[in-house]
Amino acid sequence: MPKIFYTERDIEDLYHSGVTTLVVNDDVVITDLGREKARKLGVELLKENDQPSSAPIRPYITEKKSPSAAPSLPQTPVPAPTQTALEDRVLSSVQDKVGDSIDAGLLKTIIQRVLKSVGGS
Repeated sequence: MPKIFYTERDIEDLYHSGVTTLVVNDDVVITDLGREKARKLGVELLKENDQPSSAPIRPYITEKKSPSAAPSLPQTPVPAPTQTALEDRVLSSVQDKVGDSIDAGLLKTIIQRVLKSVGGS
């Protein structure tokens, strides 16, 4: 998920649109000037699991439940593609990008050499 950046101007815009609290998590970055502006305007910056100061504390609701003890389903490993299947997929993908501007035989030779050098065979 991409990060969301809030600058001083963004905080002003949020304040003028009526926002009084802003939830900050790992995907939200607020610049230093943005934090200062939020403090001056009274916009409360909350961490994702924080509660506003006026909210009652209800531990029976806010406590995190332990994950279920049920075992997870076994994962079946995906078989590695064969050398020719991998070459065909790469060739098809490259031809989609470059069209007919490169000779197919030359392209196939290049792909085989690259796959060999990276351990594909």
